[in-house]
Formats: sequence, C-alpha cells, structure tokens
Amino acid sequence: MTKTYTVGNYLSERLGQIGLKHHFAVAGDFNLVLLDQLLEEGSTKQIYSCNELNCGYTAEGYARANGAAAMVITFNVGALSAINAIGSAYAESQPVIFISGGPNTNDQGAGHILHHTIGTTDYGYQAEMVRHVTCATEILRSAENAPAQIDNAIRTALRLRKPAYIEVPCNLAAAPCTRPGPVSGLLAETTPDKVSLDAAIKAACTFIETRKNVAILVGSRVRTLGSLEPVVALAERIGCAVTVMAGAKSFFPENHPSFRGVYWGEVSTNGAQDVIEKADGVICLAPIFNDYATVGWQSQPDAKNMLLADLNEVTVDGQSFTGFHLGAFIAALSEKAPRRTASVESTKLLPEVIPGSAPEAPLTNDEMARQINGLLDSKTTLTAETGDSWFNAIRMTLPGGARVETEMQWGSIGWSVPASLGTAYAEPDRQHVLMVGDGSFQLTAQEVAQMVRYEIPVIIFLINNRGYVIEIKIHDGPYNYIKNWDYAGLIKAFNAEDGHGLGLHARTGAELADAISKAKANKKGPTLIECSIATEDCTDTLVRWGKKVAAANGRPPHVS
Repeated sequence: MTKTYTVGNYLSERLGQIGLKHHFAVAGDFNLVLLDQLLEEGSTKQIYSCNELNCGYTAEGYARANGAAAMVITFNVGALSAINAIGSAYAESQPVIFISGGPNTNDQGAGHILHHTIGTTDYGYQAEMVRHVTCATEILRSAENAPAQIDNAIRTALRLRKPAYIEVPCNLAAAPCTRPGPVSGLLAETTPDKVSLDAAIKAACTFIETRKNVAILVGSRVRTLGSLEPVVALAERIGCAVTVMAGAKSFFPENHPSFRGVYWGEVSTNGAQDVIEKADGVICLAPIFNDYATVGWQSQPDAKNMLLADLNEVTVDGQSFTGFHLGAFIAALSEKAPRRTASVESTKLLPEVIPGSAPEAPLTNDEMARQINGLLDSKTTLTAETGDSWFNAIRMTLPGGARVETEMQWGSIGWSVPASLGTAYAEPDRQHVLMVGDGSFQLTAQEVAQMVRYEIPVIIFLINNRGYVIEIKIHDGPYNYIKNWDYAGLIKAFNAEDGHGLGLHARTGAELADAISKAKANKKGPTLIECSIATEDCTDTLVRWGKKVAAANGRPPHVS
C-alpha cells in the first residue's frame, strides 16, 4: 500500500527538488509535527540553531552560497524574532523560504486566546508584518490547497530572488495531500519580451557607441545571475575597465586584466574613483546607491553618463525598458555591444599594499589584515562583519575564485557569525574565514556552539578593540563601549565534553601567524583567534568614510 503523503512531506520534497541539502530550524510547539514530517520525508537534513534570529542569518548565508535556503520556526515568539534576519534576506536579495508553524485552524476566528501570542483573538498580524519583507505570503488553510500555495511561494522567491513566507497550521502539517510533480514548473524563468529586450539592446549599443570612455560598475545584486561568467563575457566584448561597488567585492575576478578595483567614492581603492567619475559612459549593473555606498550622498556616477541595468528594468538616456531579467539583457548585450577599450588602455590596476609590522611588535590592524590576506586562496569565502571588517576586506587582494560576503544594505551587526556558518554548510569544500568585531560578536556568539556541534571548521578572527569602532568613528558616545569578554575562552565552554573547537589569543604578529597555522590544521571544528588591537587602531578609510556618513546623518531638517 502506498504511504499517505502529507503537507509536510510535500514541502520537504519541494525543498530538496530546488537544490537544498539542509534546512535550518528552531523547535516550538506550533511546528513540532511539521519538523517530524520534514524528518520523515528526508530530502533535506535538519540543522538546529540556538535561536530564531541566528537561524534566519544562517539561512541567509546558506542562500548566498547555495542559491536558496529554508528555515522553520514557531509562531510569534519565533517568527517575530526572525523578522530581522528576513529583512536582511530581502535587502540582500536572498531567496529564503521562511516557514512558520501556526495555530490550529479550529482556533482561527473561534475567539480563543492562545499562548505565544499578544493576547488577542486575531492571529493574522504575524503575516501582515512578514508581508513587508517577503515577496509572497501564503497562509495554509486546507491540505487540498496547500500544494499550490507552497509552489507559489517557492516559485516567486526563486524568480524574484527574495524571501517568501509559508505558514503551516499545526494540525495541517500531517494532513494528507497530493505528491509533488516535476520541479521544472518552479524553476522555469519567465520568457523575456523580445520587442522590449531588442529595443533596450539597441539603445544600449547606441549609448556605448556614442561615448569614448566607457567603464562597467558591478553592483551587489548581480549575484542573482548565479554566475560571474555573463559579466565577464560583457566586459570582454566591450574591452573596457571594470570596477565593483563595495558590496560587490569579488563579484568580478580581480585577476582579470580589465579589473580596476573597488569604487566607493573618495574611499575607493587606488585609481578606481577616476575610472568611474572620469568616464563619459558607465554601465551600472544592479547597483544599490544608498547613503553608505555613496559615502553620505557624496559620490556616485553622473546620471547623464549612466546606463542603469537593474534586475528587471534598464534605463538608457531617460528611457526605461522592462519585460526581461538582467541576465537576459547582459547575455544579449554581450553579443552585440561595440568595442570601447579606452578605459583599459589609459589606466592600470594599482593594488592596495597593506603594511606589516615586526613579528614581536604589538598586533596592529594592518598586520592582522595582511596576514588574513595571505591566508586567502582560490577556494576561500571571506565573510566580513559590518564595521572596519568591511574596509579591511575591501583592501585585500583576492586570488581568482576567492569570494567575499558582506551585508552592506541591511548592515545589522551580528549577522556574520551565523551567516558564515550557513555558507560553510552549503560549501564544505571551501575554506571559510570570518572577520568580526567584538561588539558584533556579542549579539550572535551562541552560533559558534553550533559550529562546534556540527564540526564546521570556520576560522574566526575576533577583533577585540573594546567597542563599536565604526560607531565611534561616525558618532562617539559612552554607548559605543562594551563589557570585555575572554572571547577565546568561550570555546572551552562551547566544547564542553566532546567539542573540537580551538580558542587562541594573538597579541603580536608572531602569535597571530602561529594561531593561523593551528587554525588551518583544525578540521573538526571552529578556530577562534582573538586579535587584541588598540581601540583607536582602524583603517584610514573607515575614519574618512565615517565622517562623511556622520555629516549626512546630521543634516538639519529642510525648511520649505
């Protein structure tokens, strides 16, 4: 006899069909039956998080490396905690399937007051909140309609590269339903509108042809293409210089002859600012020009010289074209774009040189960054937390294949610890390195215990400079200083009786080099290297950038 298939089984199989090998979970009484059903079907491995916020950040990191992710939490007390992480996934264009257990369908509209709620009898407010940070919101009400609703949420998330929400009432998770069919209907891309795409390509070719000094600026949302190859093909077709925005560090190969560095206004890497701001034609691929990216609204390409290619819209010389995705536009333009090589011929890449210090001298920010840069290889993913870790990552020279992950649109401190765990789950064959400040680490430190639990060998550089240095540089006050911890000593507590994590201290360059050697040899758990540096020791770019952002934040109200 064929086994009865359930709503939870259906959801589980679909997650496996879209390429997930894991899903992340925190148990609660509204999702326990659902968790059982996911385990029973078994298409994805169930991985547990310390709390719902960390669960969301881990899923977001997993989506960066795997293309999509899923998380399962409980109603209200779990979901509302996770919304911050889902906001990150939305801002950073990560398709996380956000699954929440929900109240029994018999309690909807029955006038019952349930635990884990705010004490009212209307339970729709969670979905209302979630609608603002998801591209699809599906609340299941019957097993009969569940497959179509689950498919719609997953399909929409994959097409729009945004998180989607599925609420599964606790009495529907094990309810019988149909089996899923082929996954192709969920994965198929929409057919581009040929008339609009052809018109956009014609306008883009004219834009390039009528300009002498053309450059490409790569934005962070090109990750939705799933591959760097289309951008490389476009650059090679045109023959022009390529720079990347700070949030797109590593999104164009740094060993490519057309690469000219990171454009970040006045804190750009050597020469990159001139490449963009002196160009008479800048092809902007999926950029986000927010206050951080523009150094407090001070720097971005001149609008009249800009061809803006966003995810679902291209704007050229004041005319907009829609009906196709960025990938279709780049592919078509790569076949027809005219050559414009002036920006490559008149410039050269000027790599950043990170100064070192004597091995026995007190550890400095520069020496730490220099040694971390030396650790990176073609199979390394470097996750950089909000703060000076951004600026340290930006100035590093990356070998081909190395990747950098940042969260520059959402910018929520604490994101990086669980996010690096997520990328490590998704790509266990890569070396995973994390740079995180002490203040940020204190928000989500518990997830290092899960690295120990699952024997995930993330190398963590914990920068102990006694406070929120990025905030000190933007706007100082007593609120920017924190209680110091013995960060390396935490690993002993997390290991307990069976863990294999390492906690090491580095106060000099020599101690850091020794710690890195030990970290590379530890394959059965995380290695946390506590790097002690002076509070005032940070990159010059952070100081200059911080002053500009502070000035933008401090603008007086406009009086009409």
